[in-house]
Amino acid sequence: MKSLLLITRWIVGLLFIFSGLVKANDPLGLSYKMQEFFEAWGWIGLHDYTLAMSVLMNAFEIVAGVAVIVGWRMKLFSWLLLSLILFFTFLTGYAALAKNENGELIFRSCGCFGDCIPLSPDQSFLKDIILLVLILFIFRNRNQIQPMFSRPIINAILVFDAAVVALLLQWFTLKYLPVVDCLPFKKGSNLIIQRQMPPDAVPDKFDYKFVYEKNGEAKEFPLTALPDSTWTFKERKQVLLEKGKNNEPKIKDFNLTTIEGADITDSVLNQKGTYYLLIIRTPDGLSPKDEWMKQASALAASQKVFIITSQYEAVMDLLKDDPVLGKIPVLVCDVVALKTAARAVPTLYKMNGPFVEGKWSGAGFGRIQ
Repeated sequence: MKSLLLITRWIVGLLFIFSGLVKANDPLGLSYKMQEFFEAWGWIGLHDYTLAMSVLMNAFEIVAGVAVIVGWRMKLFSWLLLSLILFFTFLTGYAALAKNENGELIFRSCGCFGDCIPLSPDQSFLKDIILLVLILFIFRNRNQIQPMFSRPIINAILVFDAAVVALLLQWFTLKYLPVVDCLPFKKGSNLIIQRQMPPDAVPDKFDYKFVYEKNGEAKEFPLTALPDSTWTFKERKQVLLEKGKNNEPKIKDFNLTTIEGADITDSVLNQKGTYYLLIIRTPDGLSPKDEWMKQASALAASQKVFIITSQYEAVMDLLKDDPVLGKIPVLVCDVVALKTAARAVPTLYKMNGPFVEGKWSGAGFGRIQ
């Protein structure tokens, strides 16, 4: 029993540490995933708190994983682990079952292992069911667990160090971008290819029902048997018959348009040679006196730079007094696409044709090569 309990603790602990580290590599990714859930539940007012919640949850997963391995305060952490896995199981179960009016899943993934290891909602739910069984075993035998080290201070120091590492890692990734970039905009990516539908894509199959009304009675009809002209058309319903596979491009809605509405994405990405994309998703918290702006202005004085944002007027106002950046036309892009492209504000890309050669946050502009 002791050997089985020890093995179970190591499995659960390592899984929690791994899960926490993967998400701590990109805490904004989990923050955006939380916002998806809150939008589905109508809790939009919590959006401003999702980043703090993400950082704390990632840190707790890592700390809990270390605590269960070293056996530190297991009466407390067994309850915390059980509560956490019940919460995760609810979320993944909801993600596996929640569908829109067309019968399509609302969530393509739950974000359990971030973007580095995307799991389907069904896979995530199964993972959490297995973890729930293992944690219940630990919970039931929590009084038999002995600390790894006889000196309590050593176990406490290990758990404390885990918390410090978790928080420092997230501070670093929020300031300088993820250590391991798993997003489709990562270094080496061909953005033109990533915007295209995969060659092996299988499209969704739909059927359509048409709702007509007559004498106050509404009735659905298939396309092959529409009613006569005595019926009044009300609406068309799309019904999912069969879900396709791999039928979405890796990069969606990354369309660069001028303020007049002209889409120039292809002309920008297909040009030859080196150029830069300066993405300022939002100007909130930015100042014309920031060091990154001086560095970006110096770069734009000698290199071709395109400025991209989702908030045109506000960014124009931010840059208007800069003698170089203020004269560069600003392109507009969908805010959701920019959340993926630019985890930091601002973010700078070094491009060679459609290929990403380098990527820096504003705090790292001084290291541009």
